[in-house]
Amino acid sequence: MEPKILVIYKSTTGFTKRYAQMLSKEVACTLAPYKSATPELMSAYETVVFGSRAHAGRIDGYPRIKEMYKKSSARKFALFVTGAMPAAAEDTISAFWAQNLPGNELQKVPHFYLPGGLCYEKMPFADRLMMKAAMAMVKKKKHKTAEDLEMEQAMASSYDISDPAYLKPLVSLLKKAGG
Repeated sequence: MEPKILVIYKSTTGFTKRYAQMLSKEVACTLAPYKSATPELMSAYETVVFGSRAHAGRIDGYPRIKEMYKKSSARKFALFVTGAMPAAAEDTISAFWAQNLPGNELQKVPHFYLPGGLCYEKMPFADRLMMKAAMAMVKKKKHKTAEDLEMEQAMASSYDISDPAYLKPLVSLLKKAGG
C-alpha cells in the first residue's frame, strides 16, 4: 500500500532532514526535498507535512509551500520547524508561532517545534555572518541578563540537541490520521 503522507523537508545544516528521516522510520510516508515539491506531487497524498528551519524569526520556505498546498488536492497539512532554541523556551516558541501562523492558521495548522542545534560547519556564509553579529552584540552588553549569558554560551560553538523523543506528538497525530 502506498503511503498517504508526504513529508517535504527544507534542510540547510542537516537537522530538519534528520528529523524527516526519523519520522519516516515511525510513520509510513514519502520523503521529498523542498526543491522537488509541486502541487501535483502534494495531490498524490492525503496529508502533507512540511519541515523546515526557524531562520531570522521566520519559517524558511513556508510561504511557497503554503501556496502549493492550497493548489493541491491534499486534505491535511502539518508543520514542523527545527531550531537552535531548547524546547524549554516556551514563550519564545509561542511568539514565533504567533508571528508565523497568521489569522486562524495558528489554530488550524498542527505545528511542532523540534530542537535541533547549531552547525556552523554547514551553515551558509551569510548565516554565519549574522550569527557573528548577534554574538558581538551580546558580548558588548555591559549588564548581561541570565538569558544573555545563556545565549552567548549557546552561540559560541556548534551543538546538537536533536532527539527522536521530540517527534512523538507529530508521530501520534500522523498515526491518528492514518499514517
